[in-house]
Amino acid sequence: MRKFYSGWKVAVVLSIVAWGCSKVSQEDLSGSSGVPVEKSGKTSSVVLGGNSSYVVFAWNDLGMHCLNPSYDKMVILPPYNNLKVQVVKRGAVPTVVTTGLTVSYAVDNNTYSVGKANFGQFWTYARQLFGVTLAPNIGLTGNGLSGLMKANTGYFSAEGIPVVPVYDSGVKDPYQQATITVKDATGKIVATTKTTIPTSDEINCAKCHGVNAFDDILTKHDLAHATHLMSSKPVLCASCHGSPALGATSPGSSGKYLSQAIHGFHATKGATCYDCHPGATTKCSRSARHTAADGNCTTCHGSMANVASTIASGRIPWANEPGCVSCHPGVSGVDTGTALYKNSHGHGNLFCSACHGSPHAMVPSLVAKDNYQELQYQGSTRPVKTIGSCGICHTSSRGINDMSEFASRHGSATAETKIACNVCHTSVTTETSKWPHAYQWKNSGGNPAGVSD
Repeated sequence: MRKFYSGWKVAVVLSIVAWGCSKVSQEDLSGSSGVPVEKSGKTSSVVLGGNSSYVVFAWNDLGMHCLNPSYDKMVILPPYNNLKVQVVKRGAVPTVVTTGLTVSYAVDNNTYSVGKANFGQFWTYARQLFGVTLAPNIGLTGNGLSGLMKANTGYFSAEGIPVVPVYDSGVKDPYQQATITVKDATGKIVATTKTTIPTSDEINCAKCHGVNAFDDILTKHDLAHATHLMSSKPVLCASCHGSPALGATSPGSSGKYLSQAIHGFHATKGATCYDCHPGATTKCSRSARHTAADGNCTTCHGSMANVASTIASGRIPWANEPGCVSCHPGVSGVDTGTALYKNSHGHGNLFCSACHGSPHAMVPSLVAKDNYQELQYQGSTRPVKTIGSCGICHTSSRGINDMSEFASRHGSATAETKIACNVCHTSVTTETSKWPHAYQWKNSGGNPAGVSD
């Protein structure tokens, strides 16, 4: 398998790398199959088959954001999360719409960040670290924990949301969740959903650097490189080691990208991916199909040594990403070329994430909150599958290969139209070339060598 490493390329002044995470509980899984099903009953009024004029898809394009637990010493990443939304007007030929609508977001049970743990230090030191003075609870892009989303071409977005992993009640939870509300021009609510906006402060430098880990790191850096970081606190690592995750376009004054410096140094120190991405409890990938005990990080990204050496050879960290096609070749739409997964479009001009979920929490996720929309739109009693998957009803051993049978059961308003396609479509064509991935996935008669649902 080809091995590459990168994070998420950013086209704005600031965008932050994120990692998924999971510690699986029995409430998140169903039976011995390990396929998550809805347990909480928190589905919306939009039911299987859909009776609304609009459907809204929402996701966090970072998967999991790792923020610093404090900001008075050494700083890697600030509080910063992104949300993206696409609204679909249902029909025989559904359309993605932005005009005539407003979309708002609000992080559930989380209305402020200053005053929780040491996160308020970010606002105290924002000018020294990032060169800006910020009002409390307002992030680097001017967004807070609730507000209106920006209308872009084909989608809505809110970037730089300064959410921290603590509810207003004081309970800590990395799997924060946001409610998305869509209104028409009259102010009427036409669609709602929820999506995770996860964040973790569990980066574990203390494993090697002790209780005062950040001081130890700065002291050792001063000794090794004749710097004066201890007398310059707080220090933003990316001020010298350029990071595309923070908008940098070069390695910075050090001549070495931050990702190369960190991964290269720790490759021989006994560190593991989960020591930093992001910690012992909140682990990286929480995808049920793409993870293992160690997060399965190296399967796609390679070893830490590989991460560093490929950057030294010219790769731009966070801009060059392992592609889905590396493991799922020969299926229509899977090869996105140089475009990152989070920026790629597919069926009906939907982002890949709209149906498949955010990076590192690819549906189905081992964390129930990640599966909210798949269960909301495709039935709370069914196994979690990607939006539009025949697998919500059919296993791989029972596909509908006969299109005449499909048409008689699913193809008209008087037939069994309550299928996954009806999330967006009011009627369904039997031309499989127009289906997602041209009907080349594993379940329900698709190409056995293709992608799973």
